[in-house]
Amino acid sequence: MILAQTLLIAAEEGEDSGGLEILLPPLNELVAGIIAFAIVFFFIWRVGAPAMNRMLEQRQAAIAGQIEDAERAKSDAESLLADYKGQLAEARAEGNKIIEEARQAAEQMRADIVAKAEADGEQIRARAREDAAGERSRALAEARSQVGDISVDLAGKIVGESLDQKAHQALIDRYLADLEKL
Repeated sequence: MILAQTLLIAAEEGEDSGGLEILLPPLNELVAGIIAFAIVFFFIWRVGAPAMNRMLEQRQAAIAGQIEDAERAKSDAESLLADYKGQLAEARAEGNKIIEEARQAAEQMRADIVAKAEADGEQIRARAREDAAGERSRALAEARSQVGDISVDLAGKIVGESLDQKAHQALIDRYLADLEKL
């Protein structure tokens, strides 16, 4: 409005304004332009502005929905990450537990094998001692028998007659017993 008044005052002053008429359109064109501008502004304000507002509101709602979806996806991803980290920690703990159990089982197996080997070794040594003692007893008995037979034969040859086998055996046993005491 102020512009219109300024233009009216300038137009009334007339031609002596010094070239202002070149810049200012005639008054009837100016009024027609202002009325056309007001009509266009009114239609844009009544039709275009609500359409623009609806479009902006829809865009704003879509962006807000996308932000909510992104936040939901982020929280889901963080939840999954925490769950995976928990599962990984459980798996590591379980793996360490299995390794420790296997280590203990191997140690127990080793101890059992060593104990069994020692027991088997002791049995073998005991059996060898028994076998050696039995062999020694058998060899002594055989030696007694042979010594007795040889001594009876030798005594018979020396004396010239056959000695009583029982008396001679008693003599040999007594002699060997005396030898064992030494």
